[in-house]
Amino acid sequence: MTPRSRNGEGPRQPGTVPPDPPPELVAEAILSVLNRHGVRYVVIGAFAAIAQQAPIPPTRDIDLTPENSRVNLNRLSAALTELGARIRTESVPEGVPFAHDGASLKSAVAWNLICAYGEFDLSLQPSGFTNAYEELSAHALLLRVGGVEVQVASLDDVIRSKEATGRAKDLRVLPILHRFRSATTTE
Repeated sequence: MTPRSRNGEGPRQPGTVPPDPPPELVAEAILSVLNRHGVRYVVIGAFAAIAQQAPIPPTRDIDLTPENSRVNLNRLSAALTELGARIRTESVPEGVPFAHDGASLKSAVAWNLICAYGEFDLSLQPSGFTNAYEELSAHALLLRVGGVEVQVASLDDVIRSKEATGRAKDLRVLPILHRFRSATTTE
């Protein structure tokens, strides 16, 4: 008998465990922990656009740009510990544990993470920005995500970053974001 995947579609390698779907994103819970630890950050990417009512497809994660001072990254590290954050990889769906502090978090431009509340990415240097946190926070909007107040990147900055990144998935939503921006600035 040929092993089948959990959903019954096609064979899988003997001895492999089919990956579980990632936990559903509960962004409010992640943001609440960051706020409780006093982390300075800006919500970026598709989630930022959706928070502003942009009519783009839902995203399965939330992207954040933290202020990159050692003090703030140490606060972020404490928040990640509370969240039980792990490095997200395709081969280990539940994530890989990692030791971290402010210095180690600053050593990469991005971290793809997962916790019980879903997937989230830390981008210390998102495409299109030189001094990311400073530039993003200068134009950020203060919005509520669920019951949590957060800084959310402006639509102009979301567009700027998606244009600079140039990935296919970003390029697909750019026309929608441009139309949405035009419609909301003329109202």
